[in-house]
Amino acid sequence: MVRVAALPRLLAARIVGHALTFVARFVIAVRADWRGIEPVPRQRVYFANHVSNADMPILWSVLPSALRRRTRPVAAADYWLKTPLRTFAGRDVFRAVLIDRRPEARTEDPMERILEALDEGSSLIIFPEGNRNMTEDPLLPFRAGLYNMGRARPEVDLVPAWIANLNEVMPKGEVIPLPLICTVTFGAPLHVGPDENKDAFLSRASAALAALAPPRPDDIR
Repeated sequence: MVRVAALPRLLAARIVGHALTFVARFVIAVRADWRGIEPVPRQRVYFANHVSNADMPILWSVLPSALRRRTRPVAAADYWLKTPLRTFAGRDVFRAVLIDRRPEARTEDPMERILEALDEGSSLIIFPEGNRNMTEDPLLPFRAGLYNMGRARPEVDLVPAWIANLNEVMPKGEVIPLPLICTVTFGAPLHVGPDENKDAFLSRASAALAALAPPRPDDIR
């Protein structure tokens, strides 16, 4: 087996990134539905529902290569720095903006790192629920980060992206994907209104994301 350390890190990251994209598109069969916006090179924050650790790689992989190269996920440092392999994936493959989720141990404001990435021209992927949704509710309450980004950088599009069928494609405990199509549906961009408060905006953003979800079986009977 070729060790990552034996290859130039950038080359290794590109190879792994291409491999992940191949698996996502041709094994898991993820498909993008650009329902409310076109895949053009404009700076954006893609905000998505969160039910699986595979959500971020799936959303990242479905972006066209020109967009994927400039898009960085915002992710938990304690997860992505836990092992050397995860560190390589998070830091070098996805180029994640790694955030410490432990308030008592932070040495810097997470929002400063996020805004720094935006100011460098990156687009971002975030999961505003914060944690994976293990409930029957479509979404958990959104945290304030999305609102703070929208207020601080109003020119950046905030784009809802609903990831559907991932739990069915990759059920817990399974390593071989089932033959179902996973979709990522992108909606119309949002911006924080001039006089819109945090609660009002987060409610609007949550509704915009939930509206992209496919009907549940019980809803179409």
